[in-house]
Amino acid sequence: MNIHEYQAKGLLKDFGAPVLGGGVAYTPQEAEQVAKELGGPVWVVKAQIHAGGRGKAGGVKVVKSIEEVKQAASDMLGMTLVTHQTGPEGKEVKRVFIEDGCAIANELYMSLLVDRATGHVAIMASTEGGMDIEEVAEETPEKIVTITIDPATGLSGFHCRKVAFGLGLTGKQASGAMKVIASLYDAFTKTDAAMLEINPLVVTEDDDVVVLDAKMSFDNNALYRHKDILELRDTDEEDPMELEAAKHELNYIKLDGSIGCMVNGAGLAMATMDIIKLKGSSPANFLDVGGGATKERVTEAFKIILSDPNVEGILVNIFGGIMRCDVVAEGVVAAAKEVALSVPLVVRLEGTNVEKGKEIMANSGLPILSADNLEDAAEKVVAAVKEAS
Repeated sequence: MNIHEYQAKGLLKDFGAPVLGGGVAYTPQEAEQVAKELGGPVWVVKAQIHAGGRGKAGGVKVVKSIEEVKQAASDMLGMTLVTHQTGPEGKEVKRVFIEDGCAIANELYMSLLVDRATGHVAIMASTEGGMDIEEVAEETPEKIVTITIDPATGLSGFHCRKVAFGLGLTGKQASGAMKVIASLYDAFTKTDAAMLEINPLVVTEDDDVVVLDAKMSFDNNALYRHKDILELRDTDEEDPMELEAAKHELNYIKLDGSIGCMVNGAGLAMATMDIIKLKGSSPANFLDVGGGATKERVTEAFKIILSDPNVEGILVNIFGGIMRCDVVAEGVVAAAKEVALSVPLVVRLEGTNVEKGKEIMANSGLPILSADNLEDAAEKVVAAVKEAS
């Protein structure tokens, strides 16, 4: 789960991280009031969406009067902000963050995430703040400092010093950076965060170190422990199909391809997407219906796939263990009839009650293509989509 910048800064402030004064606004009038309360003389108006690259897209404005704050908020609210992370469809701005300005002497980069290779928390830092870290990693990897922290021992002063000195900081700057690192690590671990990115982390002209931007995402599986964080969820920023899938306990992620996939088991789902790619097309989604799905859940899964206008064909790939093939077949047939199936459908069933499942589909009166194995299924659905187009 992702949260907005102003929400992340509120959390980080609670853990002792240095952030600037600010407030959220949903209307130009609210933005004006926040600016008056902050006092100025410089403010920054920031569009709040769950995506990076806002500055390049016109979603961050530095202004020097109350009138300019109100005008900038008016311009941003309701606009569709398109960045390299939103895709061409962009995201609508429904709230803005009004923040105090500061005199920036230097911009740095810092992030915390889970290093899956070691199972440790990793801290990445770079002198190239304000830039896309992917570009820095590709063009100047030597400018990135990375350390991992053993959860058994936790963060120590040594870790903080290594990062601060790796960024070329000394004196008051280094001391400030070490305090920031400690507060960020504390926040990361105690909130079960999956990613925490500060870009930029700035050094001011007074040698203070300040969190100027913040992105946080959290492990969904741990949110039951953090009711306060769960309340920060902004469903307007999430894909409506993914939200609908979550209501039915379906693991669904929308992708950019044209072949809809319904599979039981995450590993099998990944293999299914891979072979679709191998056969010359692209998956439109990841969808794992789980091992104990009911007919109703399968029906909802099928309807969610078909609600995606990019879907030109569907591949159902079920290996029945706990999940019975006849239950899947009943769900597929019921959903296909309910939504008036208009794209090619290929089904590969194997396992418990497979013959009964195939019989249900054969007697359905629907144009369902049966496949003998996964490769055969992928070839058939890709060919059917090409023929239909």
